[in-house]
Amino acid sequence: MNKAIFWDLQGTLGGEAVASIEFFEAFPFSREALKLARDNGFLNIVITNQSKIGKGLLPMELYKREEARILSYFNFEETLIEQILCCPHQSSDNCRCKKPKTGFIEYSLEKYGLAIEECFVIGDMGKSDIVMAHNAGCKGVLVLTGGGRGSLGEFRDTWAGYEAHMIAENALEAVKAIIEES
Repeated sequence: MNKAIFWDLQGTLGGEAVASIEFFEAFPFSREALKLARDNGFLNIVITNQSKIGKGLLPMELYKREEARILSYFNFEETLIEQILCCPHQSSDNCRCKKPKTGFIEYSLEKYGLAIEECFVIGDMGKSDIVMAHNAGCKGVLVLTGGGRGSLGEFRDTWAGYEAHMIAENALEAVKAIIEES
């Protein structure tokens, strides 16, 4: 496998776009979306911004417990998510991993031997997910769950000058569209 889907977590695979991770519950179609991607040769790698950690509002210990719970839910029968990569920083930390920066994509390209032109980003936030895809040189798919509708509407100015490669109703429809295009 030399291709991957870089998934946003909250608002894309489940939960609310900006809620605390301890309230994350997967959407009913998310496991099927991940399985379909994996069965079609994609590694599933989650990239999540968790600035509440850096702000002192979410203890790292609690985040790690929630991450383990989420991985256990998705991977209980088979590995659907290869890895969750978490940026705990605030914008003022000027790290390389906070979306829309591409540090985690670059790390994954090297670790897994991925071809960037074969990779996609699926997320609900234009300003972080679609801009990150553009910055990394891969295709970005905006889903309309979570903050997706707002990204296309009232928050479209936060990613003006960028376009999603495609727009999908949800994560499962996004994977189906990617496979159909391939």
